[in-house]
Amino acid sequence: MTKGVKFGIGGVVVIAVAALAVISAKKNSTKPVEVRTEAVEARDLVASVTASGQIQPRTKVDVSADVTGKIVRLSVKEGDVVKKGQFLLQIDPEQVTAALQRSEAFLASSRAQAAQSRASLLQAQRNYERSLQIKRQSPELVSDEQLEQLKTQAEVNKALAEAAGFSVDQAVASVRDARQALNRTTIIAPMSGKITRLNVEEGETAIMGTLNKDAATLMTISDMSVLETKVKVDETDVARISVGDSALIQIDAFPDTTFVGRVVEISNSSVTKTAAGNTGDQAIDYEVRVELVNPPQDTRPDFSATAKIVTASRTKVLSIPIIALTVRENENFPNGDSAVTVGRQPTKEVGKRDVEGVFVVGTDNKVSFRPVKVGIAGERHFEVLDGLKRGETIVAGTYQAIRELKDGAMIRTAKVDDKKVPATGKKP
Repeated sequence: MTKGVKFGIGGVVVIAVAALAVISAKKNSTKPVEVRTEAVEARDLVASVTASGQIQPRTKVDVSADVTGKIVRLSVKEGDVVKKGQFLLQIDPEQVTAALQRSEAFLASSRAQAAQSRASLLQAQRNYERSLQIKRQSPELVSDEQLEQLKTQAEVNKALAEAAGFSVDQAVASVRDARQALNRTTIIAPMSGKITRLNVEEGETAIMGTLNKDAATLMTISDMSVLETKVKVDETDVARISVGDSALIQIDAFPDTTFVGRVVEISNSSVTKTAAGNTGDQAIDYEVRVELVNPPQDTRPDFSATAKIVTASRTKVLSIPIIALTVRENENFPNGDSAVTVGRQPTKEVGKRDVEGVFVVGTDNKVSFRPVKVGIAGERHFEVLDGLKRGETIVAGTYQAIRELKDGAMIRTAKVDDKKVPATGKKP
C-alpha cells in the first residue's frame, strides 16, 4: 500500500469521527431536560422573620449594696413574691452607727463653739461701742490706738462667729450623710415582683461595687406580669419589621405550645458581634423586643425562645415556588415574543444587567425565559406581582436543572414527590 493511499484512508477516518461527533452533539442538544413543573396558582402567603432569643421580664431591678458590711439578717429566698417597701435584708449597722454618733458629737461641739463665738462677738462689739462713746465725750481718755484695737477685735470675732456657723452647717451635713448610710444598711424592695435571683446568704459580706456591678448585686426582683423575648435580627431583615407586628413564639420549655406576641420595640443602634475566627468581619444585628400575650404562669427568665415575626400577609395571590425564580442576563432571547416586559421599557445600557424570571413551559414542551416581578416571600413561594397569569405552567425544579436551563430548551416532566423537594430561597 502506497503512502498516499494511507493518507487518504486516515483522512476518511477523521472525517467520519468528526461527523459522528456532530451527530451525537445534535442528539444530546435536542435531548429533553428532565424537570419538575407546576402551575401558577393563587395561595395565601405569609412573610416572616425568624430569630432566637431569651425570655425576659420587661421590668426588673438589680438590688445592690451601697455600704459594705456583713449580712446579719435575710428575710427572703429565691422565688418569693415581694411588695414595694417590704424588708429584704439587714447589713450590720454597728460601724455605721458609730460613725453617726461621731457626727452627732461633732455637731454638738460645733454648735457650742458657734455659741461661744457669738458671745465673744457681742462682747467685742460692746467694748468697741463703749470706747467710741467715751472718745467722743473725752478724747483724752481713749487713744486712737486703743480704739483701733477694739474695732479690730470686734471684726475678728465676727469672722470667727461666721466660721463657727459654717462648721455647724458642715456638721449637720455629716450627720445627714451618716444617717443616710445607716438607712442603707436596711435593704427594702424598690418594686413589687418576684425574687428571680438571690446571690447572697445570711452571714456573707455585702460589698459596695460602683464599678463592679455584678459583684455588688445582692438579688434581682422581676415583674413577671409582663414578659418579652429579646431577639437579634440581621440587618437585612430588620427593615421589614415594624412596631406592632404580630409574632408566634415557641418556648423551648413548652415544646407543644405556641404563644402569641407583638413587637413593642426595635433598637435604633446595632449590636455588633465579631465573627468567630475573623476579626475583620462583623455580623450586624439589631435587638427586637417581642411582648408575650398571656404567657404561661411557669415561665421563668432566660428561657430560650424563637420568635416568628409576621411582616406581611397576602390572601389568594398568584404565587410561584421560591426555587423556580432564577436570574438571567438581560439579553434578547430567541423566544423573546413571549416574554413579558415588567415596568418601564429599558433604556440603552452599556453592558448587561441581570433580571429575575421563570421558565414558562409552552405547548410544544419548549421553555422560554420570562421576567417576572415578585412581592413578598412566604415559606416556599413568592408572590407574583406581574409577568404571569393563573394557570400557566412553569419549571419548578430541580435547582440544578433550572440553573443550567436555556431559553428554548426542550423539557420532559418528571414525577417528583413534592414532600421531598426542599424549599430554598436560592436563586439559580
